[in-house]
Amino acid sequence: MKHPPALLIVNADDYGYFPCVNAGIRQASRDGILTATGILVSAGIADAELRALRDDAELDLGVHLNLTHGVPMCRALRRRLGGAAGQFPGKLRLAAMVASGFLGRDLIRDEWRAQIEHCLEAGARLRFLNSHEHVHMLPALFALTQELCAGYGIEHLRFTTPDPGPSRTAGLGPRDAALALAARLNRGRLRRRPPRMLGLGVSGKLSLGYLERTLPGLTGGEVYELMCHPGQCRGAAETSPRLARYHAWRQELAALVHPGTRELLARHHISPIGYRHLDRQSDAEDATAASGPSAPARVGRDGAART
Repeated sequence: MKHPPALLIVNADDYGYFPCVNAGIRQASRDGILTATGILVSAGIADAELRALRDDAELDLGVHLNLTHGVPMCRALRRRLGGAAGQFPGKLRLAAMVASGFLGRDLIRDEWRAQIEHCLEAGARLRFLNSHEHVHMLPALFALTQELCAGYGIEHLRFTTPDPGPSRTAGLGPRDAALALAARLNRGRLRRRPPRMLGLGVSGKLSLGYLERTLPGLTGGEVYELMCHPGQCRGAAETSPRLARYHAWRQELAALVHPGTRELLARHHISPIGYRHLDRQSDAEDATAASGPSAPARVGRDGAART
């Protein structure tokens, strides 16, 4: 009996960060294994960059909900953060503001709704939500994010968890510990089993070597999400010194478009899919349950649901 493939969503964060990031994400979809991207929205995002995504019919789109980069879209949140030009805080200060109640749930809901609706108005078909720097995993915000999914008919929400074993990138221990705690606190709120997370331990520095170490261990029949950050950026001149130190955008892009990566997927019976294929599989299973026993739905190597 043939074993089912492992199913792998390859999801790029940060579309909208910088033009060089946007170009790299589009290349990773066109020439590589990328299947999804999250749109990072702030008041400065260019509509032309959003419209460019509509040319890629195979790339699943979501919103990379933002509270820590750039300028809020909502005037009320800008005022709360320091006037008309109020900037988002860093993630640690943001967490303190949420915990203390300085940033209330209504302000955050309105801002995230504005970000979602901006993408919808640009013609994006939204299939998932996640967040910049994983702030939606804060227990005070996780239920709010679930409500937004339900309200907008968005089926999937990233459940961020650390990679198994120690992080391979120095300095990520405290972050991984905080996310592991948040996952434990939020797990009881889950309404569906999320994809298993890959890539957090090498966030910003994903490489072909990481894929060669990790992908052979995937389990057939399981669904995984590989988080990645590809880009065509050449350094701080196109981004910022701080972000250039943290991100190896071109290294990540090279790993995703390398011919050996597709060979690795084929050799280990791994099917790259989008969130849309999970929805088709779920619909097929619901139809099967309604009509009586028959052969279960499977997702083929091309990502299409089959019976």
